[in-house]
Amino acid sequence: MTAPFINPVFDIALSYQKTAALIAALKLDIFTKIGGDNVSLDDLQVRTGASQRGLRILCDYLTVIGLLQKNETSYSLPYASRNFLDKSSPLAMGAFVDFAAAQETIELVFRDPASYVMRGGSEGLALMSPDHPIWVRYARTTMSFAGAKAKRVAKFVESFSEPVYTVLDISAGHGLYGIEVAKAFPDALLTAIDWAPVLEVTKENAQAAGVSDRLRTIAGSAMEQDWGSDYDLILLPNFLHHFSFETCTTLLRKIKASLIPGGRAIGVEFVPNEDRISPPMPASFAFWMLATTPEGDAYTTSDLDKMARDAGFAGATTRPLAPDPDSLIIFET
Repeated sequence: MTAPFINPVFDIALSYQKTAALIAALKLDIFTKIGGDNVSLDDLQVRTGASQRGLRILCDYLTVIGLLQKNETSYSLPYASRNFLDKSSPLAMGAFVDFAAAQETIELVFRDPASYVMRGGSEGLALMSPDHPIWVRYARTTMSFAGAKAKRVAKFVESFSEPVYTVLDISAGHGLYGIEVAKAFPDALLTAIDWAPVLEVTKENAQAAGVSDRLRTIAGSAMEQDWGSDYDLILLPNFLHHFSFETCTTLLRKIKASLIPGGRAIGVEFVPNEDRISPPMPASFAFWMLATTPEGDAYTTSDLDKMARDAGFAGATTRPLAPDPDSLIIFET
């Protein structure tokens, strides 16, 4: 029997409904309220206070798209939802939807897609002021899944032949990358640079981790501020993709000049293969950058290596941060 022809256009055109359903479910706390149970519609209505008709249609739709399982008239969580959408899970990332599907972000992407393709970019997030609450929201909502990556980055730094004593965390955000390195090296002094409101999140996390006495903060743009020199290690997590190749090269020159002889610089990025269409997550990230930044991109390993060489480094190599889709970038001195 011939398999039915699948037309993807209908699903793609209505994919915004998946985002809307996910937002609704998170606001009603459905995934956490179901938890490890098999919950009937009546029980779920009591737990959420929502209408039974609304819950039935929402939960059936969430089942269709794979975020719930339906067992006759009750619902339970499949593996992915238990891990990533139930708040009791250490891997829960539902809060990230507050940033990724924020009204500001959705408007940027949907307002006029053809226009940012024509221009090769969007003013997008660059128009938002340093004190716009979206930056603090981003810092807070990415903490749940950045923590494990930050620990893996710190483990890599521990493999260096020499300890690190001075660390700079550029666009620190939640600060977890620098904080994990500071925890691994008790004598290390950490400098974090970001917008002033965001640095309050960094300070909170440093206090909670017991490293606040070794933290110095610099408020402002990493492109403009004088952050000092003689660093053993400079961290550049999730930052280069916001900018053009030329801007990234200029920043890397500044980083190279700020390191001690033999110092290290490492970044974290979504790095697609050289074909730029795989793996799916790093490759598709380029479109988000097109829609939300003037000149950002998802850079390949060869792009990053050329950037590094143009900036005076010996080159750049990448290694996966599995199971996450990100890669660690090592700028070779």
